[in-house]
Amino acid sequence: MNQKQRYPCGQTRREAVWKMGCGFTGLALAELLARDSFLGSDANAENAQPSNPIAARKGHHKPRAKSCIFLTMNGAPSQVDTFDYKPELEKYAGKQLPADKTYINSGGRKVGFLTPAWRPFRPGGESGLLVSDYFPEVRKHADKLCVLNSCHTDSHAHGSALVAMNTGKTQIGRPSLGSWSVYGLGTENENLPGYVVMLDKRGGPISGQPNWASGFMPATYSGTLFRPSGDPILDLSGPSHILRKAQREQLDLLAEINQLHLDQRGSGKELAARINSYELAYRMQAATPEAVDLSGETSETLDMYGVGKQPTDEYGRNCLIARRLVERGVRFIQLYSGGGHLEETWDAHAGIESNHGQHAPEVDRPIAALLADLERRSLLDETLVIWGGEFGRMPFSEGQNAPGRNHNPYGFSMWMAGGGVKGGLNYGKTDELGFEAVENKVHLHDLHATILHIMGLDHELLTYFHQGRDESLTDVHGRVIHDLLV
Repeated sequence: MNQKQRYPCGQTRREAVWKMGCGFTGLALAELLARDSFLGSDANAENAQPSNPIAARKGHHKPRAKSCIFLTMNGAPSQVDTFDYKPELEKYAGKQLPADKTYINSGGRKVGFLTPAWRPFRPGGESGLLVSDYFPEVRKHADKLCVLNSCHTDSHAHGSALVAMNTGKTQIGRPSLGSWSVYGLGTENENLPGYVVMLDKRGGPISGQPNWASGFMPATYSGTLFRPSGDPILDLSGPSHILRKAQREQLDLLAEINQLHLDQRGSGKELAARINSYELAYRMQAATPEAVDLSGETSETLDMYGVGKQPTDEYGRNCLIARRLVERGVRFIQLYSGGGHLEETWDAHAGIESNHGQHAPEVDRPIAALLADLERRSLLDETLVIWGGEFGRMPFSEGQNAPGRNHNPYGFSMWMAGGGVKGGLNYGKTDELGFEAVENKVHLHDLHATILHIMGLDHELLTYFHQGRDESLTDVHGRVIHDLLV
């Protein structure tokens, strides 16, 4: 039986029943639902996806930033040792957590004594923003930083908390922040992915690919993994014996056959995404190696990022590539610091000084260079830079006479820079011990709503129809924190 015989109306029985509703009464209902885009993009021609789903398009309002760079500290840095100075910890050092905070979930780990910051805090810039000695180079850019000291989240486990930081919920299977950004805005360089992810050479996060996946959206909006050296994308280059002209002819034939298949079956978003992926891969064969090629950068720039030196070489390369991707119109870039598990990440159970003392020097100079480089190239105002992990650390030690700290989802710090946010600002507070957010609390839904707003997207209007409802990144939660914006 051929395709026309199987689907004489160009659609499956399920699609026909859905769009038909219940007879003539269903027609009226379908019309009303279509006006509200309830039936998805194929029910309303005005909402149809463009032939190139990552083509640049306007958002809901004028954006403050065109691109976003998310500096993800996998494993969760300690807020009381980095950006949230708590002198009361020195006063109560060696004492137990107050009785009114005994409701904490320690994850089965030992609860020790209150422990002050392991390195001193010093003021930076004209604002006098306090930053610890773990980040002396970033401190020089204190007047660019908008530090959110009142963040809180929904999980104290690394895997689910990082998935939530990236997708809005602790359950896997939802589109990531980068996917929503590209879905809403596309990308200004159609020869490169709209969403690029670079992992730590020690490995990726324990929750893996769901952190940059597109979930129930087409795969076109997923993050694309780049390697900072060698082939940036494995298997991107075609066989050496096939000429580029021949490859182009093969792709044209494949596209024609796929389009015929798609036309005969009506709606087919996954197939459309696959067709587009072939074309994007072909264009990327030339554009991607050039984007990660640092040979044209000056020795002064390479030195500024710490490229070719230890311990900054890897993250320095990634930060420099991020700047080059922003220059080339890539919408969303995520750089991971820390890979694998435990001490290979920022997960400082064994000791803050031993852990942060290793990881902070790897990223401090590259991040400072990124901020300076974006500014001198007039890119910082249109690029939102975000720094943070999946949660924070406890203000007390993990057990008696122990130098490490346990997970803390109740209150932690992140910061933003560029993209129209106020610099030299501390927003929100944790309590006097740095245990939980108590003033101007920022839930991850608020963070996501604000990021999308800065990018020109309304988190309540940016929806994707899936399984009978309009899904969104914040899922009817969240608020835009306008106090952070210039």
